[in-house]
Amino acid sequence: MGLRHLARRGAAPSTRSPVGLPGGIVTRRRGRGSEPDDVRLWAEGDDVRHIDRSATARTGQLHVRTHHEERDRAVVLVADFRPSMLFGTRRALRSVAAAEALALLGWRVAGEGGRVGLSVASAGPEPVALRPAGGARAMAALAGALARAHAAALAAPPRPDPPLLGALEQARTLLPAGGHLVLASALDAPGAGFEAALAALAGRVSLSLILVSDAFEREPPPGLYPFATPDGRRGTARVRRDRLPADDRLAAFARLGLEGVRLDTEGGPEAFAPLMERLDAVL
Repeated sequence: MGLRHLARRGAAPSTRSPVGLPGGIVTRRRGRGSEPDDVRLWAEGDDVRHIDRSATARTGQLHVRTHHEERDRAVVLVADFRPSMLFGTRRALRSVAAAEALALLGWRVAGEGGRVGLSVASAGPEPVALRPAGGARAMAALAGALARAHAAALAAPPRPDPPLLGALEQARTLLPAGGHLVLASALDAPGAGFEAALAALAGRVSLSLILVSDAFEREPPPGLYPFATPDGRRGTARVRRDRLPADDRLAAFARLGLEGVRLDTEGGPEAFAPLMERLDAVL
């Protein structure tokens, strides 16, 4: 809830294109739209088809009704709170950084008149899902759902990560036509066939990725580290970098058709806000 003021910062009409389709030339939208906007006095050049008969009869002067385009912008946020996300070495857990970024993005969308929903990936038995709704009340409900889901994830006993596809499919069922999915995750243990399923999903809906990265993952200090696994095994081991760096992974997902940004947990909400503004501009 306290991140609302950061979402307002830098929000300007220039971040969103006034044209209906992507392109390099800014043009005025054709047509008058379908939603009533205002009633004003007749002016030279107004279309006679837009005369408002009620206001004209009531005042004795010609009035016209203006309209604006109806745009239903819906975004479903997908938060990864699985056990692997409950980890962090700088400032915050990866799960907390993911929640902060999604909250910032949600406040931006709601502040521009859009609707925001939520799906949470976790190891708990109870699914967390909110259908897209608009306004500050919807964001308050979403923030509360994030907080409760994260508290439940922290309190749950250690267990292996469930596949991510379940939460993504749940999010897709919440999404109206023309909506957007935004997943915040480190993508650890996403499940068998995840990339192929993600590519197929990206072909059906608009999908963006916030790839959460901890400093320890990017540059682990040399040495032996103690570990414990969900099945009770304990020991020490050296940290190996056995996967692509975050930027290379983002490039790989971009080739699948996903927009994405890298989120470094140590940055904090002040650093996340410009990234969410950039992501918001492509939704």
